[in-house]
Amino acid sequence: MQSGRPWDLTKHREEKASLWQRLNAHLDNIAFYQTIFSLPFAYMAVLLASKGTVDWWTMLWVTMTIVSARSAALALDNMIDLKYDVDQPRFQQRPMVAGTVSRHGVHVLIGICAAVLVFSVLQLNPICIKLLPIAALPFVIYPFMKRYTCFCHYICGIAVAMAPAGGWVAVTGTIDYPMVVLFLAVTLWIGGFDVVYGAQDEEFDKAHGLHSMAVALGAKNALLLAKITHVITLCIFFYLGQLLSLGYMYYIGVGIAGGVLYFQHQIIARQGFKAFNRRYYLRNGIVSVAIFLCTLMSVLWELK
Repeated sequence: MQSGRPWDLTKHREEKASLWQRLNAHLDNIAFYQTIFSLPFAYMAVLLASKGTVDWWTMLWVTMTIVSARSAALALDNMIDLKYDVDQPRFQQRPMVAGTVSRHGVHVLIGICAAVLVFSVLQLNPICIKLLPIAALPFVIYPFMKRYTCFCHYICGIAVAMAPAGGWVAVTGTIDYPMVVLFLAVTLWIGGFDVVYGAQDEEFDKAHGLHSMAVALGAKNALLLAKITHVITLCIFFYLGQLLSLGYMYYIGVGIAGGVLYFQHQIIARQGFKAFNRRYYLRNGIVSVAIFLCTLMSVLWELK
């Protein structure tokens, strides 16, 4: 159901804002700070695939690829979900809902990001541009998935996990078993997190005919599923360390990640969904940062 918000005034408001205000609004619209979720695992994939002999140009173009792809995907997601977001009380301060970012502005941003994405991918292994349509598919279909399936959370995970998959292929030009294991771990990590995030919208989603694990199972069971998903995630990360014979520092990183995930679930159990804020999101980013940094130390130690 569309609200009566005067969308015809949105572009006018955006044009009246300063360049800095418009840029800040677009960064807020795509939750740019959440890039920390995907970049560290992309770097980890590059590090592992190259066995520690990192080419810094490859790292640069992988960074540009991930940032541009994620930015375009989030802008597209918010634009497609706008007809629901205007009725969601939690989202009234989102830039597109508040009218500080227009559809025209989003179209321009997506176009720029798409151009940067293609240019960046062309600088990588030649197979990357051939695989780009497959890698982009989860980003394109994810915004529509809540309309059709409660497994939308895990499709979100697949989209984010394209970052380490892309980083690996950029180095090796091949799809290898360790890459698949890392891809699965990241998919489940993000999928479990999104199950928790989506559980707070159980009643709203039911009223609007949307799907989520909370709608399908109830919020309590959805949160239990998220816990189980994250236990499996940690087991897969542990297996990855065994598979690649990584050193003890890597397992310290996995341990830190486990502690963070346990803490995050405990916060929701004690405080409820009011605990969801920017700090909660950033703490979740500790998972990827900790595992990447500890992987880096493990690989560097082996190179000595």
